[in-house]
Amino acid sequence: MIRKIFPFLGWFEEYDIGKFKIDFIAGLTVALVLIPQSMAYAQLAGLPAYYGLYAAFLPPMVAALFGSSRQLATGPVAIVSLMNAASLEPLATAGSAGFIAYSIVLALTVGIFQFLLGVLRLGLVVNFLSHPVVNGFTNAGAIIIATSQLSKFFGVYVDAAHHNYETLVRVCQAALEYTHIPTLLFGISAVVIMAGLKKINPRIPNVLVAVATTTIISWLIGFNNDVHVSLSNIHSPAVVEKIIEFNRVTGQHMELVEQRKNATLKVDEIHQKDHIKLDEEILRQLNIVNVANYRIDLLKEQEHELRTALRAVKFSEILQNDKQIFYEQGHVPEGITADKTTWRLKVGNNQLNTESILLTGGGAVVGTIPKGLPQFTMPHLTIHSFLQLLPTAIIISLLGFMEAVAIAKAMASKSGQKLDPNQELIGQGLANILGSFTSSYSVSGSFSRSAVNFQAGAVSGLSSVVTSIVVVATLLFFTPLLYHLPQAVLAAVIMMAVIGLVNIRGFMHAWTAQWYDGAISIITFLVTLYFAPHLDKGIELGVVLSLLVFFYKAMRPTVVTLSMNSEKVLASSEYYGLQGCQHISVIRFDGPLFFTNASYLDEQVTRYRTDLPNLRYILLDARGINDMDASGEEALRMLCERVRSGHLGFAICGAKFQMLKVMERTGLLDVVGKEWMYPDSKAAVIALTKKVHDDSSVPLEACENCPLQQYVPRPEEEPKKKKGFAGKSKSGA
Repeated sequence: MIRKIFPFLGWFEEYDIGKFKIDFIAGLTVALVLIPQSMAYAQLAGLPAYYGLYAAFLPPMVAALFGSSRQLATGPVAIVSLMNAASLEPLATAGSAGFIAYSIVLALTVGIFQFLLGVLRLGLVVNFLSHPVVNGFTNAGAIIIATSQLSKFFGVYVDAAHHNYETLVRVCQAALEYTHIPTLLFGISAVVIMAGLKKINPRIPNVLVAVATTTIISWLIGFNNDVHVSLSNIHSPAVVEKIIEFNRVTGQHMELVEQRKNATLKVDEIHQKDHIKLDEEILRQLNIVNVANYRIDLLKEQEHELRTALRAVKFSEILQNDKQIFYEQGHVPEGITADKTTWRLKVGNNQLNTESILLTGGGAVVGTIPKGLPQFTMPHLTIHSFLQLLPTAIIISLLGFMEAVAIAKAMASKSGQKLDPNQELIGQGLANILGSFTSSYSVSGSFSRSAVNFQAGAVSGLSSVVTSIVVVATLLFFTPLLYHLPQAVLAAVIMMAVIGLVNIRGFMHAWTAQWYDGAISIITFLVTLYFAPHLDKGIELGVVLSLLVFFYKAMRPTVVTLSMNSEKVLASSEYYGLQGCQHISVIRFDGPLFFTNASYLDEQVTRYRTDLPNLRYILLDARGINDMDASGEEALRMLCERVRSGHLGFAICGAKFQMLKVMERTGLLDVVGKEWMYPDSKAAVIALTKKVHDDSSVPLEACENCPLQQYVPRPEEEPKKKKGFAGKSKSGA
């Protein structure tokens, strides 16, 4: 029992200093990959880069301590980060305090859901996400992630549009107008370094080498070139007017956001009081929220137009009495020589400080990272926020768990380790719950870092504990070293990481297996791409299509007639093109006989009766019926009675234990008659063929070419009678 609650106690069986050295090296290696990756994924999630480090120091340790896999490396991952940004964008502005708070609460919600699934042993719920759906979603997600980094790769800034493809168009337009060449070179260099080192030796920490090299070069050449100036330093009346207008619109936006927040909090308070008389007040507050949302949408469009216009302005700098003056390019007064550097306004989602406006003449870097560990605080989770985030949390939970278990199973198959999916859910859930207390956003198992951990020879989860300790040391002592890390390099890290998620063969494989699986995978892929960043649309449609196919197949299981093949075995007449018997129809039903398909069996039997005017007996081969419910039992009873009322014989062969027990309990066995129940198809065909010729005017010689006739021995070679489950009947009706 103790081992079940604390699975990490099993690590120390036959553990020695030699194994610890291996775990230490593996943990250190993973940390060197995790630190830059986590910062990149945090920005993908819409958070400041250092929140990736917050998500990288506690969750890996907790997931390893309470999970079942000893090599699974947990932390920020690409798909979950993208889902975080996409799901929370409608609720708050990316990077804002509200957005950060929502991200932390979402991590807590994800953790609670995963933990409950694990404790209740409901890990099988992940099967609702079929492989074709996951393949389509993952491929679309990889493309969305890669394209989302192009703006940083080219050094341009655009607002996110309603759809990802519209944002991509904006990025391309901005790149054609202005691409920061040094930024582009840094991005390309990082890709070359990572790809080259991976090809030379996969064990080399290529991400760390690329990050360290480019950061040093960035510091040496002064890649980042920012300056803060007063509004009076900008000598362009048109630009100044736009800045003032932008601040006015943004101020109104912030006021409305505050109104919406207060109204939402008041609704939560009223719900907690649960007073019926306060329904009118709830409606009033909800009306405030709706009006605020409508006005915010209008202001967002105005902000977008103003931001786009301000970002497009290119400035030239001149020194005038040791004062930096900025003119629009092409509007510098004659006779004055301007600096060759192109300067641009850095415009974000907040108001511009007119006393300290940021102009950039270089590339973007990570910048200042707060030194030290995050505070241990309980996220503010209310019933309203929990229910609001639960749909997204369910998708993230299932996707993250599927990825984690798939990775863990792949490694377990090579190491021979026993894996418990429900225990893994508990570990991942606790990692997200406790991580949210230290400002972590949602995390999951990482394919790339788990592979590094496994290749480094990790013996136990202590390697993940070492990884967490290294991240803690980085937060405490080494954050200043990351200041000059170019944002383009982080974009390159993400783009290289998601290349492995692209799997075109997955579509071909699904289509080869079943065309409808391939179609579902392709539809999920296209819908996810189209509706991005609203990623839930694609995966929800994929799940619905998968369930519709499942229900359709359950309603129309395979029902075939059987006949003898060349190997003297009963096989499908339709599939193998076999001739059937005109007097006996052997029908096999493949699947459980449930309420969803009970009537379908009757439809198929009726069709076969119509096709064979000389039919005397119907034999139901029940080998494929694994279970039967009340509706199935009733349908079988009515089928038996209807067939016999039409002066035909009805028999069953190969019934399994589950079906026989139902027939015994309901009395259906007596209705059919034990003498009409046969242990296998051969015994049934022999008995029924003899009945056809014994009880009718059809001579044996008239059926010389009947395939089923080969089952029946000649009179001179008829074997002795054996006792069995089958009985003997006096009538063929």
